[in-house]
Amino acid sequence: MAMYLMGVSLLLFACNSSLDIQQAYEFDIRTMPVRKEIRQNETVEIRCTLIETGNFADNHYTIRYFQSEGYGELRLGKDGKAFLPNDRYPLPDKEFRLYYTSRSNDSQQFEVVVEDSFGNEKKLEFQFNAKDEEKGVISRGVSYIKN
Repeated sequence: MAMYLMGVSLLLFACNSSLDIQQAYEFDIRTMPVRKEIRQNETVEIRCTLIETGNFADNHYTIRYFQSEGYGELRLGKDGKAFLPNDRYPLPDKEFRLYYTSRSNDSQQFEVVVEDSFGNEKKLEFQFNAKDEEKGVISRGVSYIKN
């Protein structure tokens, strides 16, 4: 009988009534290859996929961008409105396309940040050479960087 009571008490103390439910999951952003040169008023399509390691129904994603070099416009979807720098926009789908249009003859550099409801973020940095039809590539040293 003593063994039975000891076993029951161990079970009672070992059980925890609060469940630990994971809500925040790691995620990544994958892109298709992007060309490295761009002309003024030319648009480049950037195909993106958000990959989650888990799924929490109330988790939502936002996207923002900041242009550190050159001048251009970034849109979510071909007909979307141009983003304002550092403003957050809802990301409605896990597969999406960004469209960047150069508005200058300079090299272009900008960062895209996708953030989840829990403050986790992934950064993508894009850099393009400026291209002039008469002179060819004007700026050099440009690459695509993913953090």
